[in-house]
Amino acid sequence: MNTGVNWEHYHNTGYSCQSSVCSCGGSMGSIRVLGLYLIILAVLATNTAKEITSNRRSFEVDYENDQFLKDGEPFRYVSGSLHYFRVPREYWQDRLRKLRAAGLNVVSTYIEWSRHEPRRGQYDFTGDNDIEHFIKLAEQEGLLVILRPGPYICAERDLGGYPPWILHENLKIILRTNDSSHTHHVRSWLEVFLRKIQPYLYGNGGPVIMVQIENEYGSYPICDRRYTFWLRDIFRSYVGSNAVLFTTDGNGSFYLRCGPIPGVFITVDFGHGVNVTNAFKPLRAVQPHGPLVNSEFYTGWLTHWGEPEESGASTSGVVNTTRSLLAMNASLNFFMFFGGTNFGFTSGANNPPFQPQVTSYNYDAPISEAGDLTDKYFAIKSVISEFFPITDIPVGNSSKGSYGRIVLEPKISLRDSDTGIVYNNTTYPQTFEALELYSGLLWYETTLPLDFSGTSLLMADDLHDRAIVYINKTAVGVLSRSTTTSMFISEGAGQPLSLLVENQGHINYGQMMDLKGLVKNVTLDGEVLTDWKQTGYPLDNVSHIATLPTVEHVDLPAFYSARFQLPETLETPLDTFVDMTGWSKGVLYVNGHNLGRYWPAEGPQVTLYLPGPYLFQYPDYNTILVLELEKIHPDRTIEFVPAPIWKLKFYV
Repeated sequence: MNTGVNWEHYHNTGYSCQSSVCSCGGSMGSIRVLGLYLIILAVLATNTAKEITSNRRSFEVDYENDQFLKDGEPFRYVSGSLHYFRVPREYWQDRLRKLRAAGLNVVSTYIEWSRHEPRRGQYDFTGDNDIEHFIKLAEQEGLLVILRPGPYICAERDLGGYPPWILHENLKIILRTNDSSHTHHVRSWLEVFLRKIQPYLYGNGGPVIMVQIENEYGSYPICDRRYTFWLRDIFRSYVGSNAVLFTTDGNGSFYLRCGPIPGVFITVDFGHGVNVTNAFKPLRAVQPHGPLVNSEFYTGWLTHWGEPEESGASTSGVVNTTRSLLAMNASLNFFMFFGGTNFGFTSGANNPPFQPQVTSYNYDAPISEAGDLTDKYFAIKSVISEFFPITDIPVGNSSKGSYGRIVLEPKISLRDSDTGIVYNNTTYPQTFEALELYSGLLWYETTLPLDFSGTSLLMADDLHDRAIVYINKTAVGVLSRSTTTSMFISEGAGQPLSLLVENQGHINYGQMMDLKGLVKNVTLDGEVLTDWKQTGYPLDNVSHIATLPTVEHVDLPAFYSARFQLPETLETPLDTFVDMTGWSKGVLYVNGHNLGRYWPAEGPQVTLYLPGPYLFQYPDYNTILVLELEKIHPDRTIEFVPAPIWKLKFYV
């Protein structure tokens, strides 16, 4: 072993060795020999440590040469966003393998706090929440991993990934700031999560090369540097030098004013159709050196209810900009490479104006919502192959089920069901969060004044988000923060007045403080209505409704159900889509799985994606349950079709 000791140096400074005896020419020789011995041991230990360090796995930013270094060698990545929470666990490996087969070497995923801590202090990392299993599968498929744990992630998810219970803890909390009622919960969550992923960091032998702090903080109107510095220090204490910490912001000087954090690597995001050299100029103004990274290179776009068609991005535009990015030696992350589905009540909303997002997160991504490889997939794979060798990995599309049409039978009206939570009466209406109701519906009921007559203006300012108005159990109109929060009523003196309010998803981008329900008082011709009875319907445990006896008639909103079998010849349940044409608005469940909100009357999404793993093979029966709010299909039927429908046309 080369210890690095210069023996000639020691000889020239008075040390000499003859035979096995070393002396220093004086009475202190023996002490000095001992000192020399200790020095030699120290040098040996130091150089041994250096050798161990040099053999240690490392992923770092080489600012001097504008590149990443992986184990000391230049490295760049082509990544794809694939969110584990938007696809059943059974399909994780399939989707990851399809990323790798396209030539990608990294997968990027947000971490959704609300999934892992659905109630304060109650953590869940099992089943579809098993992020450790997802990371292991990625590594098994030859992919490195980028984690984006926020705590705010946006992601078009309810409250941007924050657990809504955090709003109940302090109804005046200021999210994404140094507000102590906020940081208290953030610290508790991050300590649990970061400790869990430490073994998977690249320096510790795992595949995680990068970890993001916050998310597009430069887009947030509150520029709280105390908060971002505090976050940085927490992340550093767990990640250290075992992975690269980074931030992501828009590629404009405005966004980079407050988004970057000192000592943290900076990346930007932008879509196709731009001059990429110019697109990186704002980044170079604040970070003159280091590798260039587009952390969200958009392959498509999100879609809101009420838009004329599904959003998207042209394949040629995406391909051309990909080529430009790779030609300038940049790293990039396709957002999204696989979009997936906002199952249940997980989709969020943009604001202003308030725009709730559809259940599908197909995103016009290279891999479709059902896992199929699109023309965009193969075009991207082709351009990647111009810069990187691509291993031939066999992947393909799966068959889809066309299971026919079934008739749903009426079960029970929502108000007659046992799914509601009755709260104490209050003088003024309470929000969802004040009542610790974080999803579904809230039924508000009061009584119209006895002296009410003629035509009066009913106003529900700050209605969040949409309400069906009833007088004596008869629907008389709809109010919505997206359209109008007032209406004229002309009858019902002394009769019950009810507003069935729907939470359409907490805002994920924009003004984050988004309480649900009747946030302000309801007035009739300017007079405040008081004495409210409130019943909450979280709609998270309704499977037993399907077992109730069928009845001849139910008043809307109501539950409808049916049982069905798959074909006997089918070896494995196939993915399918549930066509809700003819129904108006509601929620769909299959075998206890909440497939999400449907709203074909508004569009553009008409079908809901039903993954094969949610279905039972023959001879077992499958159960479908529908909660319809406004209008049922004339024949009470739904149909299982092999392809998604957008605006009543098959999407190809």
